[in-house]
Amino acid sequence: MAEGVRLVEDAFTAGWPFQFVLYSAGTSKRGKKLIEQIIESGADVEEVKPELLRSVSETETTQGIVAVLKLVNLPIPPELNFVLITDQIRDPGNLGTLIRTAAAAGVQAVFIPPETVDPFAPKVVRAGMGAHFRMPVCSIDWQQISEHLSGTTIFLAEAQGQVSCWKADLRQPLALIVGGEADGASEPARNMANIVVNIPMPGKIESINAGVAGAVLMFEVVRQRNEAL
Repeated sequence: MAEGVRLVEDAFTAGWPFQFVLYSAGTSKRGKKLIEQIIESGADVEEVKPELLRSVSETETTQGIVAVLKLVNLPIPPELNFVLITDQIRDPGNLGTLIRTAAAAGVQAVFIPPETVDPFAPKVVRAGMGAHFRMPVCSIDWQQISEHLSGTTIFLAEAQGQVSCWKADLRQPLALIVGGEADGASEPARNMANIVVNIPMPGKIESINAGVAGAVLMFEVVRQRNEAL
């Protein structure tokens, strides 16, 4: 489910297939223009009363438009050199932030192993701000992940990692595993990892939010690769 003008607009622009759209007369001028475009595309669109739209809304203040989309599996590139794996991330906001940041950093695919929250749950999609429509976000098991990443270096992020992320060579083809704050890395993640890295933190804090940690690490990959050009 995509809710709000911008998110529905992102889905439409990306060519994501719609099942149906509900909207109310109170949506914005931008929302009404979007509705016209969706109707012209042939999608099923229905105007409903504002109170009905509020009853199905996941947000406190609805923008007057909700779309139910078909689930599409975007193709995984055959040659992967930058992948994010979210290990036991159970907070929808954190997972959505990681997916959004991955899209911004140029990650080619996000692999969602078991024990991570559903990446297409409404709160995750909202936090992803359209990133789901731009790159593959795949719920697959560890064996499938291993098959996709054969020959790729796997980095696991952990507070007690033996190598600083500033000193690790992140220019090579890699996958980055970011785990949940509560339980740390799962056993399959540890078994798959080739190198365990940490983010140096001079302040007196044990750890940082998984979404923030993932952002730091993904953009360190970007920094190192840009410097190598």
